[in-house]
Amino acid sequence: MFKKVLIANRGEIAVRIIRACHELGLETVAVYSEADRAALHVRYADQAYLLGPAPARESYLRGDIIIDLAKRSGAGAIHPGYGFLAEREDFARAVQDAGLVFIGPKPSAIAAMGDKAIARATVTAAGIPIVPGTEGEGDLTDDELISIAPKIGFPLLIKATAGGGGKGMREVRGLEEMPGLIQAARREAEAAFGDGNVYLEKLLLNARHIEFQILADDHGNLIHLGERECSLQRRHQKLLEESPSPLLDEKLRQQMGQVACAAARSVDYLNAGTIEFLVDKEHNFYFLEMNTRLQVEHPVTELVTGVDIVKEQIPIAQGQKLRYTQDDIQLNGWAIECRINAEDPFNNFLPSTGFIDQITQPTGPGVRVDSGVYPGLEISPYYDSLISKLICWGETRHDAILRMRRALEEYRILGVRTNIPFHQKIMDSRHFITGQFDTRFVEERFSMDEAEDGVESLPHIAAILATLVVHHQTQQATKIVRQDDRQKRGWKWAGRMERLGE
Repeated sequence: MFKKVLIANRGEIAVRIIRACHELGLETVAVYSEADRAALHVRYADQAYLLGPAPARESYLRGDIIIDLAKRSGAGAIHPGYGFLAEREDFARAVQDAGLVFIGPKPSAIAAMGDKAIARATVTAAGIPIVPGTEGEGDLTDDELISIAPKIGFPLLIKATAGGGGKGMREVRGLEEMPGLIQAARREAEAAFGDGNVYLEKLLLNARHIEFQILADDHGNLIHLGERECSLQRRHQKLLEESPSPLLDEKLRQQMGQVACAAARSVDYLNAGTIEFLVDKEHNFYFLEMNTRLQVEHPVTELVTGVDIVKEQIPIAQGQKLRYTQDDIQLNGWAIECRINAEDPFNNFLPSTGFIDQITQPTGPGVRVDSGVYPGLEISPYYDSLISKLICWGETRHDAILRMRRALEEYRILGVRTNIPFHQKIMDSRHFITGQFDTRFVEERFSMDEAEDGVESLPHIAAILATLVVHHQTQQATKIVRQDDRQKRGWKWAGRMERLGE
């Protein structure tokens, strides 16, 4: 039974894990790079240790240093958060070999599901439908990928086997593009995950991205916590998530949930994870991949189920049984999460760096902000641009949207540009409001500069209405009204009535 946890991550997720540990009465150890000396997670932890220089390969990806620091600090467990080393089988195994607890799945499950190509082969053997692609296990050379591509058919995706979040991913429209895009995907995957292996997958058009949250203990208990709608993406990076999905009815939810649990059982899964699906226009669903870690968007599931996923991970890692059965999980209301990033939505989402001068965070009923920043903190170019996550809950989807609109209006961040205006426009989009969107919506049918589907923008409508009002007022001012004979003799009638009154 460990009493101290080292968090092998940074930013808002490190703060989130530290808070969960403190609520459970556990001490925490933070690690940081030279760029993160003043980071919030360093301030909140009971202890903090320097990892190394700012680049991730010299700091947050140094598993050997992290394990050594855990042992030196007296930590009995390591929580990897998401990204960096969270889905590295070799790191999870090294943690266990060092006599520490890895707060996450077994190394064997990470090996089976963390490698996307192997995961596809695993679930195929279990009879679960998958998106067509390269089904073989192990590394494939560039020439092998190029020879297989025409059999899959274009368009297709080149995807990193060792990670997610859109890193190491390239969309391919034709065979002539393959060599350069494969090399670009490998370089990015190597930089992000320390593994340049990639695989191919058919690109389904007009599809929805739906994922199911899984929790499993070491006593044979495994449940799902419902679905998350993750279709609003840009360059395969999720921008906004909600739970439940406006696409699913109860029948489809149960079917996909059962398949998600079957996929997790196929690798004897332990702790928290996510099964991701693509759903086509006919509501056929296909296994996409499994993320063997905590997801960025886990708060929307927490708000609609009442389950604190991060706190549940820790007792599971200590060998305890799940506190919930599948019947205990009921979806209550609706939750939406907007990822607040330091980027300029009016300039092709170019990352914005610099110091945060001022922050005013929204508050009130149903509003939650998971953040790792404060005024005076520098947003550096070394890591992803996520500043915080804004999550709003409402009794209905309509209520959640209205609450998110209000919260976005209250949210003020000065010093760096953010994508808050993007989320505000999404909240006003009739396609989003009616649930009519897919994974290509943001890139193909949405613009910060243009009105949606030819509908005039609100400023333009206001200008037209103002012009009509002024014109109408002018017409009224110059209008000549012809008086009838009775009106012309009105003074006479008034005089007569006066005399009658006398």
